[in-house]
Amino acid sequence: MHGRDGKLILAVVVIGVLWGLNWPAVKFMLSEVPPLTLRAMAFPLAAVILAAIARDRRLAFLPPRNEWPLMVVTGLLVVFGFNMMSTFGQLHTEASMAVIIAYTMPGMTAVLAALILKERIAPRQVAAVWLATSGVGVLVSEDLPGLFRDPLGLTFMLLAAFFWALGNIALKSRSWSLSSIVLTVWFFVFSAILSWPIAFIFESPLDQGLPSPAVAWTFAYHVIGPMVICYALWTVIVERLPASIAAITALLAPIVGVTSAVVLLGEPVSWQKSLALLLVLTSIALALASRR
Repeated sequence: MHGRDGKLILAVVVIGVLWGLNWPAVKFMLSEVPPLTLRAMAFPLAAVILAAIARDRRLAFLPPRNEWPLMVVTGLLVVFGFNMMSTFGQLHTEASMAVIIAYTMPGMTAVLAALILKERIAPRQVAAVWLATSGVGVLVSEDLPGLFRDPLGLTFMLLAAFFWALGNIALKSRSWSLSSIVLTVWFFVFSAILSWPIAFIFESPLDQGLPSPAVAWTFAYHVIGPMVICYALWTVIVERLPASIAAITALLAPIVGVTSAVVLLGEPVSWQKSLALLLVLTSIALALASRR
């Protein structure tokens, strides 16, 4: 195994574990912190931490003028759109179901990549997408009546998946002059600028009480892990892989998300979840094999 392959696999594992654990973490924080306030607090903190890292590395912060419009759109899709929709989705569905629905995005990404980026989809990639989609379908079939009784959860999560897929297509559509870390800084800045006015209008963050210590520590994990580390690594992966493959590699996250929801939130284990876990693991193996 080449050193670069090892780093890629390590990045996939880190993203999968941290983003997977983030689903029950967000569900837990929402018990005390309103959704708009949660995002309005997390976005600027993540931007400041990443900016400090970028400054320590003496990275350039300003892109050419022609990159600004697409950079704004990309940031609002992959950070603001995905996080806002997934947060509201978790208000209306279980954490394990939310992560399952969200990860319909690999199929969306593959289709958008073929239509917009003209990427050629190899047979192994088709098989990987099919297996991943089948796994999600098996999981969703576990409680279809429950999903349709409260369609807002399904709607928000499908929107989150679409925003994420479209945002990654935008990220992949050109070569950026800025480094991955600085790009991520700007994505969080744009999202923070948009989220704060909305939060003040609908939730009045300054009038809310302080969260419990448990929620505060969970929030710290949420910012440092899923926000700072995962988004920085994800932009690197998308730069180096075709968009359809990059989306599939992140499917490790629902495995961890479902498992952690069962362990931490007491959600039931079923044969559907076990079968879906096997299908998704196989899809990741195929995606990495096609990469090599």
